[in-house]
Amino acid sequence: MARVALVSDIHANIEACDTVLADIEARGIDEILCLGDVIGYGPNPRECLEKAYSFQFSLLGNHEEAVLYYAEDFNEKARRAIEWTKEQLNSPDYDKESNYRIWNYLDGMERQRVWNDVLLVHASPRNPTKEYLLPQDVRNPEKLTGIFDALDQNVCFCGHSHVPGVYTEDLSFQPARELEGGYRPDDRKCVINVGSVGQPRDGDPRACYVLFDGTTIEFVRLDYDYRTTMEKIRAIDSLPDFLADRLARGK
Repeated sequence: MARVALVSDIHANIEACDTVLADIEARGIDEILCLGDVIGYGPNPRECLEKAYSFQFSLLGNHEEAVLYYAEDFNEKARRAIEWTKEQLNSPDYDKESNYRIWNYLDGMERQRVWNDVLLVHASPRNPTKEYLLPQDVRNPEKLTGIFDALDQNVCFCGHSHVPGVYTEDLSFQPARELEGGYRPDDRKCVINVGSVGQPRDGDPRACYVLFDGTTIEFVRLDYDYRTTMEKIRAIDSLPDFLADRLARGK
Protein backbone atom coordinates (compact mmCIF):
# COMPACT_ATOMS: atom_id res chain seq x y z
CA MET A 1 0.00 0.00 0.00
CA ALA A 2 1.29 3.46 -0.91
CA ARG A 3 1.58 5.99 1.87
CA VAL A 4 -1.41 8.24 2.42
CA ALA A 5 -1.81 11.42 4.44
CA LEU A 6 -4.58 11.74 7.02
CA VAL A 7 -5.50 15.27 8.01
CA SER A 8 -8.18 16.63 10.32
CA ASP A 9 -9.43 19.80 11.97
CA ILE A 10 -8.04 22.33 9.52
CA HIS A 11 -10.51 24.82 10.98
CA ALA A 12 -10.35 27.43 8.23
CA ASN A 13 -6.66 28.06 8.90
CA ILE A 14 -5.24 28.47 5.39
CA GLU A 15 -1.68 29.17 6.58
CA ALA A 16 -1.53 25.82 8.38
CA CYS A 17 -3.37 24.07 5.56
CA ASP A 18 -1.00 25.32 2.87
CA THR A 19 2.04 24.36 4.97
CA VAL A 20 0.76 20.81 5.44
CA LEU A 21 -0.27 20.38 1.81
CA ALA A 22 3.14 21.60 0.63
CA ASP A 23 4.84 19.04 2.89
CA ILE A 24 2.58 16.26 1.62
CA GLU A 25 3.34 17.21 -1.99
CA ALA A 26 7.09 17.35 -1.30
CA ARG A 27 6.91 13.77 -0.01
CA GLY A 28 5.30 12.65 -3.28
CA ILE A 29 2.04 11.61 -1.61
CA ASP A 30 -1.04 11.88 -3.82
CA GLU A 31 -3.81 10.58 -1.56
CA ILE A 32 -5.16 12.82 1.20
CA LEU A 33 -7.96 11.63 3.49
CA CYS A 34 -9.62 14.29 5.64
CA LEU A 35 -11.41 13.42 8.88
CA GLY A 36 -13.57 16.53 9.06
CA ASP A 37 -13.75 20.07 10.44
CA VAL A 38 -12.26 21.77 7.42
CA ILE A 39 -14.17 24.83 8.63
CA GLY A 40 -15.00 26.50 11.94
CA TYR A 41 -13.07 28.89 14.21
CA GLY A 42 -10.68 30.21 11.54
CA PRO A 43 -10.76 33.14 9.09
CA ASN A 44 -10.58 31.35 5.70
CA PRO A 45 -13.39 28.77 5.41
CA ARG A 46 -13.94 29.15 1.66
CA GLU A 47 -10.26 28.88 0.80
CA CYS A 48 -9.82 25.75 2.93
CA LEU A 49 -12.89 24.07 1.45
CA GLU A 50 -11.59 24.80 -2.03
CA LYS A 51 -8.34 23.04 -1.08
CA ALA A 52 -10.38 20.09 0.19
CA TYR A 53 -11.95 19.58 -3.24
CA SER A 54 -8.70 17.88 -4.28
CA PHE A 55 -8.72 15.42 -1.37
CA GLN A 56 -9.88 11.84 -1.93
CA PHE A 57 -12.69 12.71 0.47
CA SER A 58 -13.48 14.70 3.59
CA LEU A 59 -15.71 13.29 6.29
CA LEU A 60 -18.39 15.24 8.13
CA GLY A 61 -17.06 16.96 11.23
CA ASN A 62 -19.16 18.53 13.95
CA HIS A 63 -18.47 22.00 12.51
CA GLU A 64 -19.71 21.00 9.06
CA GLU A 65 -22.68 19.39 10.78
CA ALA A 66 -23.36 22.63 12.68
CA VAL A 67 -23.18 24.73 9.51
CA LEU A 68 -25.55 22.37 7.70
CA TYR A 69 -28.01 22.02 10.58
CA TYR A 70 -27.73 23.73 13.97
CA ALA A 71 -24.92 24.33 16.48
CA GLU A 72 -27.04 23.20 19.43
CA ASP A 73 -24.21 21.85 21.57
CA PHE A 74 -21.65 24.57 20.76
CA ASN A 75 -20.50 27.13 23.30
CA GLU A 76 -21.12 30.82 22.64
CA LYS A 77 -17.69 31.49 21.09
CA ALA A 78 -17.91 28.51 18.73
CA ARG A 79 -21.50 29.37 17.80
CA ARG A 80 -20.47 32.91 16.83
CA ALA A 81 -17.78 31.46 14.59
CA ILE A 82 -20.30 29.10 12.98
CA GLU A 83 -22.73 31.90 12.19
CA TRP A 84 -19.93 33.99 10.67
CA THR A 85 -18.77 30.96 8.66
CA LYS A 86 -22.28 30.47 7.24
CA GLU A 87 -22.26 34.09 6.09
CA GLN A 88 -18.94 33.56 4.30
CA LEU A 89 -20.19 30.45 2.53
CA ASN A 90 -23.29 32.33 1.34
CA SER A 91 -21.41 35.52 0.46
CA PRO A 92 -22.90 37.55 -2.41
CA ASP A 93 -19.33 38.53 -3.28
CA TYR A 94 -19.04 35.15 -5.04
CA ASP A 95 -21.10 33.82 -7.91
CA LYS A 96 -23.97 31.44 -7.18
CA GLU A 97 -22.21 28.48 -8.79
CA SER A 98 -19.27 28.86 -6.39
CA ASN A 99 -21.61 29.00 -3.40
CA TYR A 100 -23.65 26.04 -4.65
CA ARG A 101 -20.50 23.98 -5.09
CA ILE A 102 -19.49 24.62 -1.48
CA TRP A 103 -22.88 23.63 -0.07
CA ASN A 104 -23.13 20.57 -2.30
CA TYR A 105 -19.68 19.50 -1.15
CA LEU A 106 -20.66 19.89 2.51
CA ASP A 107 -23.93 18.04 1.94
CA GLY A 108 -22.09 15.11 0.38
CA MET A 109 -19.77 14.47 3.33
CA GLU A 110 -20.09 11.02 4.93
CA ARG A 111 -20.21 10.51 8.70
CA GLN A 112 -17.75 7.61 8.50
CA ARG A 113 -15.99 5.39 6.01
CA VAL A 114 -14.30 2.00 6.09
CA TRP A 115 -11.14 2.24 3.99
CA ASN A 116 -8.75 -0.71 3.54
CA ASP A 117 -10.41 -2.35 6.57
CA VAL A 118 -9.67 0.74 8.69
CA LEU A 119 -12.47 2.83 10.18
CA LEU A 120 -12.29 6.58 9.55
CA VAL A 121 -14.42 8.97 11.61
CA HIS A 122 -14.22 12.52 12.84
CA ALA A 123 -14.86 11.90 16.54
CA SER A 124 -15.22 8.28 17.73
CA PRO A 125 -16.45 4.89 16.53
CA ARG A 126 -19.44 5.22 18.87
CA ASN A 127 -20.47 8.71 17.80
CA PRO A 128 -18.75 9.68 14.53
CA THR A 129 -19.19 13.46 14.78
CA LYS A 130 -19.56 14.42 18.44
CA GLU A 131 -17.88 12.22 21.06
CA TYR A 132 -14.56 13.51 22.41
CA LEU A 133 -11.85 10.94 23.04
CA LEU A 134 -9.28 12.47 25.40
CA PRO A 135 -6.12 11.23 27.16
CA GLN A 136 -7.82 11.30 30.57
CA ASP A 137 -10.36 8.77 29.29
CA VAL A 138 -7.87 6.00 30.08
CA ARG A 139 -9.08 6.54 33.67
CA ASN A 140 -12.68 5.99 32.55
CA PRO A 141 -12.86 2.26 31.69
CA GLU A 142 -16.59 2.34 31.02
CA LYS A 143 -16.26 5.05 28.37
CA LEU A 144 -13.16 3.66 26.68
CA THR A 145 -14.45 0.09 26.68
CA GLY A 146 -17.71 1.29 25.13
CA ILE A 147 -15.81 3.06 22.37
CA PHE A 148 -13.74 -0.02 21.55
CA ASP A 149 -16.82 -2.23 21.68
CA ALA A 150 -18.28 -0.04 18.93
CA LEU A 151 -15.17 -0.57 16.76
CA ASP A 152 -15.52 -3.58 14.44
CA GLN A 153 -12.14 -3.05 12.80
CA ASN A 154 -8.71 -3.32 14.41
CA VAL A 155 -7.70 0.27 13.61
CA CYS A 156 -9.61 3.55 13.65
CA PHE A 157 -8.37 7.03 12.75
CA CYS A 158 -10.11 10.11 14.17
CA GLY A 159 -9.64 13.79 15.00
CA HIS A 160 -11.99 16.12 16.91
CA SER A 161 -10.10 16.47 20.22
CA HIS A 162 -7.04 18.01 18.51
CA VAL A 163 -4.77 15.91 20.77
CA PRO A 164 -2.67 13.48 18.68
CA GLY A 165 -1.77 10.04 19.94
CA VAL A 166 -2.73 6.37 20.11
CA TYR A 167 -5.39 4.76 22.32
CA THR A 168 -5.41 0.99 22.73
CA GLU A 169 -8.09 -1.31 24.07
CA ASP A 170 -6.03 -2.15 27.16
CA LEU A 171 -6.89 1.38 28.34
CA SER A 172 -3.62 3.07 27.45
CA PHE A 173 -2.73 6.27 25.61
CA GLN A 174 0.57 7.21 24.00
CA PRO A 175 0.91 10.88 23.02
CA ALA A 176 2.34 11.63 19.58
CA ARG A 177 5.44 13.26 21.08
CA GLU A 178 6.46 9.85 22.49
CA LEU A 179 6.13 8.13 19.11
CA GLU A 180 8.92 9.71 17.08
CA GLY A 181 9.77 6.34 15.54
CA GLY A 182 6.17 5.83 14.52
CA TYR A 183 3.55 3.39 15.78
CA ARG A 184 2.84 -0.08 14.40
CA PRO A 185 -0.60 -1.45 15.23
CA ASP A 186 -0.56 -4.95 16.77
CA ASP A 187 -3.29 -7.40 17.78
CA ARG A 188 -4.88 -4.85 20.10
CA LYS A 189 -7.60 -2.62 18.74
CA CYS A 190 -6.37 0.98 18.52
CA VAL A 191 -7.79 4.42 17.85
CA ILE A 192 -5.33 6.94 16.41
CA ASN A 193 -6.06 10.62 16.81
CA VAL A 194 -4.26 12.33 13.94
CA GLY A 195 -4.19 15.72 15.67
CA SER A 196 -5.18 19.05 14.19
CA VAL A 197 -3.79 20.89 11.18
CA GLY A 198 -5.20 24.27 12.11
CA GLN A 199 -5.75 24.36 15.86
CA PRO A 200 -3.50 21.99 17.88
CA ARG A 201 -4.41 21.56 21.56
CA ASP A 202 -1.61 19.45 22.99
CA GLY A 203 0.59 22.38 24.00
CA ASP A 204 2.48 22.33 20.69
CA PRO A 205 1.39 25.07 18.24
CA ARG A 206 2.77 23.27 15.20
CA ALA A 207 0.36 21.83 12.64
CA CYS A 208 -0.09 18.07 12.93
CA TYR A 209 -1.06 15.31 10.52
CA VAL A 210 -0.37 11.58 10.01
CA LEU A 211 1.28 9.42 7.34
CA PHE A 212 0.19 5.78 7.02
CA ASP A 213 1.54 3.03 4.76
CA GLY A 214 -0.64 0.20 6.02
CA THR A 215 1.94 -0.82 8.60
CA THR A 216 3.42 2.23 10.33
CA ILE A 217 1.71 5.40 11.55
CA GLU A 218 3.94 8.48 11.53
CA PHE A 219 2.99 11.79 13.16
CA VAL A 220 4.29 14.89 11.38
CA ARG A 221 4.60 18.31 13.07
CA LEU A 222 5.25 21.48 11.07
CA ASP A 223 5.88 25.09 11.97
CA TYR A 224 3.60 27.51 10.15
CA ASP A 225 2.88 31.25 10.22
CA TYR A 226 0.24 31.24 12.95
CA ARG A 227 0.83 34.93 13.64
CA THR A 228 -0.73 35.82 10.28
CA THR A 229 -3.73 33.64 11.11
CA MET A 230 -4.03 35.33 14.51
CA GLU A 231 -4.02 38.79 12.90
CA LYS A 232 -6.78 37.76 10.50
CA ILE A 233 -8.97 36.44 13.32
CA ARG A 234 -8.50 39.60 15.40
CA ALA A 235 -9.52 41.72 12.40
CA ILE A 236 -12.92 39.97 12.24
CA ASP A 237 -15.33 41.28 14.87
CA SER A 238 -17.47 38.14 14.79
CA LEU A 239 -14.54 35.89 15.70
CA PRO A 240 -13.50 36.05 19.39
CA ASP A 241 -9.86 37.00 20.06
CA PHE A 242 -9.65 33.83 22.13
CA LEU A 243 -9.60 31.84 18.89
CA ALA A 244 -6.47 33.75 17.86
CA ASP A 245 -4.72 33.59 21.22
CA ARG A 246 -4.96 29.82 21.50
CA LEU A 247 -3.02 29.29 18.25
CA ALA A 248 0.18 30.61 19.82
CA ARG A 249 -0.24 28.34 22.86
CA GLY A 250 -1.37 25.21 21.08
CA LYS A 251 -4.24 24.96 23.56
